[in-house]
Amino acid sequence: MGSQRDIKERVSSVQNIEKITRAMEMVAAARLRKAEQRIEALRPYAEAVRRMTRQAAEAAENVPSVPVMLEHSEERDVALLLISGDRGLAGAFNSQIVRAGTRAAREHEKEGRSIKWYASGSRGISSLTFRGSDVAGEYAGFSDRPAYADAREIAEDLMSAYVDEDVDRVEIFYNGYISPLNQVVRRETLLPLQQASILGEDDEEEDGSDDGQGPTSDARALVEYEPDPEEILKRLVPDYVEISIYRALLESTASEHGARMTAMRSASENAGEIIDDLTLEMNRARQAEITQEIMEVVAGAEAIS
Repeated sequence: MGSQRDIKERVSSVQNIEKITRAMEMVAAARLRKAEQRIEALRPYAEAVRRMTRQAAEAAENVPSVPVMLEHSEERDVALLLISGDRGLAGAFNSQIVRAGTRAAREHEKEGRSIKWYASGSRGISSLTFRGSDVAGEYAGFSDRPAYADAREIAEDLMSAYVDEDVDRVEIFYNGYISPLNQVVRRETLLPLQQASILGEDDEEEDGSDDGQGPTSDARALVEYEPDPEEILKRLVPDYVEISIYRALLESTASEHGARMTAMRSASENAGEIIDDLTLEMNRARQAEITQEIMEVVAGAEAIS
């Protein structure tokens, strides 16, 4: 058992840490509310772009001869984009993205494909570098408040790599925001469009009973494209890639703030428990010192008498 002075210093130190974690929790909560508002504002537009892209792809008789829309004959190189944060203290927020990316990389490598890494966020970049992986694209400094220009920069690099046939497939990994306590790692295919995740998103919008006579088929039959679907698709695909990345960035930002708020709340609660334990230990130490002093006084009195 330590002395009262030592225990008081430890209590003071833990109290200072608790103040910091409480403050960080409040900051994360404030930023989370703003991030949620940005997601809510973006989702209708993002869903509309993705829906139009999907419908135009289904309506197009032939994939237009535009490099970014052509499916490569063979998949030899795969680009994996990991979206993480620039800071830590957010629980497993960053590590679970890196783990999901490395698992996918092992799956592709087992099938004979090579991996090219792209990473948004300092934590993801540093984790990949520490593991000895070469990062072809590094993007950092905006995880707290990403702008559309950041998504466009990432999208242009990925589309250029695809057009130049440096990569034959593009996948993205990010934390999808559900609630402050719940974030889910999502894996989506961006390119080629024929294998993109949006082509399988109709399940939520349809009842699965489309027999060619239902309302969904009627709605699609009434759509007339001017210019033709191929031309519209050529204009929509870059927007689809950009908006998909921007949406992932915003989802990741909200998830990061939620994870950090939860982690800091847990840290504050743990600090409170430690303070209680140390206070109890300090009281015991004080009682032991008082008892020792009484025993010394009694012994001295007995010696005098």
